[in-house]
Amino acid sequence: MFRKLGSAMLRGLVVVLPIGLTVWLLWWLGSSAEALLRQPILLLLPERMYVPGMGIVAGLLLLLAAGTMVNALIVRRVLASWEGFLDRIPVVKTIYGAFRDFTKLLPATGKRRDLKRVVMASFGEARLIGFVTRDDASELGIVKREEDQVAVYFPMSYQIGGYTVLLPRARIVPLDMSVETAMRLVLTGGLSGAA
Repeated sequence: MFRKLGSAMLRGLVVVLPIGLTVWLLWWLGSSAEALLRQPILLLLPERMYVPGMGIVAGLLLLLAAGTMVNALIVRRVLASWEGFLDRIPVVKTIYGAFRDFTKLLPATGKRRDLKRVVMASFGEARLIGFVTRDDASELGIVKREEDQVAVYFPMSYQIGGYTVLLPRARIVPLDMSVETAMRLVLTGGLSGAA
């Protein structure tokens, strides 16, 4: 009896937890944008004209403007100067660098840059699914071009982390699988199928 109740509760948790966490994250992002941008909006508008939700809309507009302006040469130079300044501050450069590198995984430019394609590599009897991050590892400055090596990222399941391995091109086998499907497969430890 208790075993059946416990099993039913776990099945319910499996259904409710992803939905609940997704709703909570979206609510948190929305309420944070609203709280952060309410005061600047009130500097421009009288309080009686303020409508809840304007902060979220303003946040979306700011993201759109930032994404559009980043293509301008002057903005790129300012950002490069700012990054150069942050890279000189000991603790800040580590934190900022980690966030900057993480955001490079997002498909922001429409170019296939970071996780270029899904591959499989064999290590003894084991086979690992990885993601090519550099087709030419010599661009990293630590191997020679004639070695024909590829940088492959192997993420670990259920956590943010993994290994970047430089492999000879002949050691990897391309997989006919999207990056999103492969990432879901790898990060869930194979529980999420590659349908």
